[in-house]
Amino acid sequence: MKKETLYQKIAGTMARQIKTGIWKMGEKLPSLRTISNEYGVSLNTAIQAYYELEKDGFIISLPKSGYIVNYKPLRLSAPATTQPAIKFTGKGDEDLIAEVYSSIEDTSITRFSLGIPEDVFLPIAKLNKELTKAMHSLPGNGTRYEDAQGNARLRKDVARFTYSWNGNLTEDDIVTTTGVTNAISLALSVVAQRGDTIAVESPVYFGMLQLANSMGLRVLELPTNPVTGIEPDALRKVLPQINVCLLISNFSNPMGSCMPDEHKKEIVGMLAEYDIPLIEDDLYGDVFFGNSRPKPCKAFDEKGLVLWCGSVSKTLAPGYRVGWIAPGKFKEAVIRQKNIHFISSPALNQEAIANFMENGRYENHLRKLRHELHANSLHFARSIIDYFPEDTKIITPQGGFMLWVELDEKIDTTQLYYKAMQHKISIAPGRMFTLQEQYRNCMRLSYGQQWSPFIEERLMILGNMIKESL
Repeated sequence: MKKETLYQKIAGTMARQIKTGIWKMGEKLPSLRTISNEYGVSLNTAIQAYYELEKDGFIISLPKSGYIVNYKPLRLSAPATTQPAIKFTGKGDEDLIAEVYSSIEDTSITRFSLGIPEDVFLPIAKLNKELTKAMHSLPGNGTRYEDAQGNARLRKDVARFTYSWNGNLTEDDIVTTTGVTNAISLALSVVAQRGDTIAVESPVYFGMLQLANSMGLRVLELPTNPVTGIEPDALRKVLPQINVCLLISNFSNPMGSCMPDEHKKEIVGMLAEYDIPLIEDDLYGDVFFGNSRPKPCKAFDEKGLVLWCGSVSKTLAPGYRVGWIAPGKFKEAVIRQKNIHFISSPALNQEAIANFMENGRYENHLRKLRHELHANSLHFARSIIDYFPEDTKIITPQGGFMLWVELDEKIDTTQLYYKAMQHKISIAPGRMFTLQEQYRNCMRLSYGQQWSPFIEERLMILGNMIKESL
């Protein structure tokens, strides 16, 4: 774990004082010079400490007034564990999904519906340089096919990062893909066949439901806790009836839940007893707000049954479509499927990402991204408390990009979507994330945009619309 700097220690101490009420909402904090003298640090260190507190939403800077406490404790009511019907079929709302994503490039729309980081959070100029460098360094200037397993340098970099969660994978364990959806598609193609039953969380990312339906698979949605994820006991009851399990173990989309290590270990063990493959989407694992990266289920895999999938689509370059899979015992089958359908992944994009991942640049970028998104999540949560109806239910995320919002049962978030779009505000209605008739009073909001008074105003408008609908 990275050593905490002096300014971070000062900011952490003051944040704890604010949280415990030593410093109260609206109170003026000591001047920068006072902090410098009290802690025996330079004025620059004091400025950095206050900047850290400001970024995390604890304080604000007012002209001619100094720094003021701007923190209110988050008194939240969390959604309950979901209770989907135990049935093996259903129908998604494809028209709604298409509608929500039909104007994805319209920059005039505030897209709370889009779960990716805003451009301002991405090192675009640096990536452009790496693309140019890749063009000059690759054989044929990047125009040739690569080996079906993928760019060796990228695979080595991905394997190196798994040591943070005791994955101990090597470059030979990794196969590169065109994003994480492609990784999951390849995984499903080798472990499932038409008519098989796949167990998933509920709610679950709509792309997984679309993939399963397109492949003729039956989907079984399981009870899911908004904090701890899928319920192990619920999965245990249906083990004799399923062929594959597909989970987003860390900071799930759309709920934001993160499974505890003991649940992950238990689930991997029970699936292994029945020889059932687990496809794990670990797309959000690097976007954690705690002290260390949570382990994926792959960390507990002893039989090679966990197909671990990841990507830089949510952290570095959504449009590059660079992902990977560690397929365990299914590696050769995955490479054959990739060879049949894709031959190889885009060489230039993989080489550029491999370049960026080296020399600590990716870790530095992730630290900054996590800091920004954590602050955003707190800003969003506080605005929802301020502007939405009092019975609104959310949890403060532990990582990722998503807020799952449960409203009064009178609210239909599909209708709310159309109403909000009249104000150029896009949300993701809850009905998108299930094949059953449920979650119509829920929605997913993404906090991947840079926080600003404009974003706060958009949330206030959305909250007012919800209140008017009651």
